[in-house]
Amino acid sequence: MLLEVKGVNSGYGDVQVLNNVSIEVQQGEIVSIVGANGAGKTTLIRTIMGTLPTKAGEILFDGKRIDGAEPHLIARAGMAQVMEGRRLFGHMEVEDNLLVGGDILHDKQRQRENLEWIYSMFPRLKERRSQLARSFSGGEQQMLAIGRALMTSPKLLLLDEPSIGLAPIMVKDIFGKLPLIRDRGVTILLVEQDVHRSLSMSGRGYVLEHGEIVMSGTGQELLGDERLREAYLGI
Repeated sequence: MLLEVKGVNSGYGDVQVLNNVSIEVQQGEIVSIVGANGAGKTTLIRTIMGTLPTKAGEILFDGKRIDGAEPHLIARAGMAQVMEGRRLFGHMEVEDNLLVGGDILHDKQRQRENLEWIYSMFPRLKERRSQLARSFSGGEQQMLAIGRALMTSPKLLLLDEPSIGLAPIMVKDIFGKLPLIRDRGVTILLVEQDVHRSLSMSGRGYVLEHGEIVMSGTGQELLGDERLREAYLGI
């Protein structure tokens, strides 16, 4: 098992958001966490990455406990996060943003290989590699944020609401790249409000409501669940 979250409680200060949350992600999977806005999805991602403390439970990554570890050590262990809002270095050129992501490797040859792979997957980044990141559209910035995370050669990629604020054509383009990333050997944990799109491409999924996991199953099982269809798909 690549990632195991076991009975985790977490939140902000005295406010508890996650209640006894348990999920598993196997190597080579695309797994979705879906739920309404405010369900605790981003809190879960931040807790896994170590930017929020775990108040109870434990988190194992690649067989080792990481709850309580510093975020930079979790990143060095092979986990990368694309945060909601992207958080790019807007004053820097596109390629410099990517190379900053690759600094963690201390391996110039591997950095170059990763850069060429990312440019082949997102040719627009290569075409505009000398532009400032802040001049990009929202969709282009999301491509860049994903590319910067992939420069670290992660074992697990955490994607937090990658479709938010993007035009439908850009959402389709970015989601279309996720199987290519998985096929490169990168496992994906996807947090997303677009329930149908995310579950359609996921091997398994979890439904988070009010900080608790209320349903789990294969992507197709969840899409066929009457309660989920009524609550999230309006069917």
